[in-house]
Parts: sequence; C-alpha cells; structure tokens
Amino acid sequence: MNKTLEVLKSIYKPYRYTIKNKSIIIETTSGNYVLKEKGEKDIKELYAYLSSRAFTNFAPLVDGERKDLNVFNYIEDIETPKEQKASDLVNVVASLHNKTTYFKEVSEENYHEIFDNINDNILHLKDYYQNLILEIEKEIYMAPSHYELIRNSSKIMSALEFCKEELLNWYELVKKTNKQRVALIHNNLEIDHLLKGEQDVLISWDKAKIDSPVLDLIQFYQKNYLDTDFEVLFDKYNERYPLTADEKKLFFVIISIPPKVLLDESEFNNCKKVRVALDYLYKTEMLVRPYYTVEEKEQESNFHE
Repeated sequence: MNKTLEVLKSIYKPYRYTIKNKSIIIETTSGNYVLKEKGEKDIKELYAYLSSRAFTNFAPLVDGERKDLNVFNYIEDIETPKEQKASDLVNVVASLHNKTTYFKEVSEENYHEIFDNINDNILHLKDYYQNLILEIEKEIYMAPSHYELIRNSSKIMSALEFCKEELLNWYELVKKTNKQRVALIHNNLEIDHLLKGEQDVLISWDKAKIDSPVLDLIQFYQKNYLDTDFEVLFDKYNERYPLTADEKKLFFVIISIPPKVLLDESEFNNCKKVRVALDYLYKTEMLVRPYYTVEEKEQESNFHE
C-alpha cells in the first residue's frame, strides 16, 4: 500500500491528506479523491455490472487498476436530516434491488437449510431464556435487570413462539417452489453510506453479493430501528419494490427474534442490555402487528364470503 501511495502522490500531487475510517482523502489542485484499500470484491467488475443494469448510484471509480488501492472521486456529502437521508437510502436500495433482480433455480433443500438455521436459533434462545428465567426466579432479592427480565418474560417467550409458528408458515409457502427471487444486495447498509451530492451515491460495496433482497432490509432495520420511522420506510420500499408474501414473512420472522441478553458482573451494564433488548422487542412488535391485523381481517372477510 505504501509503495502505491507514493506512486499516487507523484501523479496527483496532493497538498492535504485526511484519514477517514479506512480511507484516505487527498486534496489536489485538480480535484479531491478517495483512496481505499482493495478487498476481495472486484469493484471495477461490480460497477460494470451495475452500469449494465442502469444503476449508477455509486462513486465514480477513477483508477481501479492498482494492485492494492482503488481511487474514487471524492463526493462532498450535503448535510441532511437523518430521517430524510434514511428515506433517500431506501429509495436507492429499492432501485438497486429492482434493477438487479432475477430468479434462480433452487431446491427444497435450499429452503430447508434456511429453515433449520433460523429454527435452531429460535430453539437456542428459547432454551436460553427458559433457563435464565428459572435461575432468576430462585432469587429472594432480584437485581433490577433480573426483575425487568421477569416482568417481560412472557413477551420474550411469546415473540419466540410467534417466530416459530411463522417460520413454519413461511416454509409451507416456499418448500414446493423451485425458484427464488434474488438481487444484488449491498449487504453493508448504513445511513452514513449514502452520500448526498449531485445524485445520491452508495459507498462501501465490499460486502455486496447476490442474495435475497430481504437481507438488506433486515440489516438496515436492526441498525436503525430505534431512531427512524421504519413503518414509513418499509411502506416506501414496498411501493418501489414490493416484497412477495414469503419474503415479507421471512423478514418479519427474522426481525422478531428477540436479541440474546448476555448478563455480566456490572448491574449498570445489565440494565442497559435488558432495556435495549426490550426496546427492540416492543418497537418490532409495533411494526409487525398491523400487517398481521390486516391479514387476519382479510382472512375473516374471505371466510364469511
């Protein structure tokens, strides 16, 4: 990297350097550039694919021929309210998924593997919380974090039962199909990974891959559930890229799995961990419940007809 950096210095003749995260921003008389160490992903090849699909919301690659560094045009990010930026990010991601979607052949074994992985996680958490609750119930004087867990234990167990039941329903939907809808997913969504320049630009593509578009939504939700109105964002995404019934069900199952609270010796830390986990649980229920209320009403209406 150092050798390449010296070569780039001689080419661009920068007068200032700024290190930001894993990148180096260089300022020159001819413009500003970002130097980023290469990962396993061939960004030049990825950009060529995205361009072929008429998706151009990425930072222009100035030089991708170096062995260890990529050079991008620097984009000055316009300060934008977080909620608005989150909304813009959802628009870009929906466009990404829409323009790169295709259906691939799969077997029942593929879906069964997904089912087993999620089910194992649900069973593990159920066993973990049952044992934890039993231990706490033996205490004469409960610590505040333990008391809070006991008070909300039925909520935790109900969430796990919901996930188990809906996972079975999801599997019934997909097990006889031989195709799966996939797209190129960014797989590293952060609000800060959207830059507001002349056009909205997504950065940090090193983890991009072909997979279910649901994975991008799950990741984004789990990072931003507390400080964004995800109900609005989810509706906006579905307007531009409607999830199928099985995709939506899988999304709801995975986000509804309660976080695992790992207690330690610090009661202060334990209280924070429990509060974060419960906030996630209640916030997620508020997002998911309306969709199932609508579904139940539709089923009841169909029954009476």
